Amino acid sequence: MKNGLGAAAVVAVVALIVFAVASSSSSSGEGARAPDFDFQLYQGANDVGFPEGSLSSLHGQPIILNFWAGLCPPCRAEMPQFQAFYNEFQDQIMLLGIDIGPFTGLGSHDDADALLRELGVSYPAGWTDDSSVPRKYGVTGMPTTVFIKSDGEIFRKSVGAIDANFLARATQDLLAAEAVEGS
Repeated sequence: MKNGLGAAAVVAVVALIVFAVASSSSSSGEGARAPDFDFQLYQGANDVGFPEGSLSSLHGQPIILNFWAGLCPPCRAEMPQFQAFYNEFQDQIMLLGIDIGPFTGLGSHDDADALLRELGVSYPAGWTDDSSVPRKYGVTGMPTTVFIKSDGEIFRKSVGAIDANFLARATQDLLAAEAVEGS
């Protein structure tokens, strides 16, 4: 049992390193236009308005885009905080989780769906079949969270698990920037 866990840990670390190197060739940073991509939802179609669509179809409202994977321990750790955030702020900002586990070696769609069910996550979460999305967003670690203005401009990006305080602060900053631009 110990050897199996050790081997799995080594495989996960190697997958993350390879993924990080492969992803570093392109990076959408703050101020850049959020690259469009198509996605399908595991859940949340009622909140989004459709079971599959594109990121650009959500423009017109601020978006928090969270890239995660079903077998990613830091992703698992932050999901309850995203759920609590969603419960409180779903009328002010769109939260969308996108599973990129199949591209990172950190799980399948079945693993992702099982994690959502296990944790009782109800915010919109889905996947993309476009393997270039992580590279286009400069995803160099898991999870990665991108804060997007209603006009589609990237406001902020964070690599690694975020806590409730960071999520609240970044969201307040995003909403304040939206208010300034809207006035």
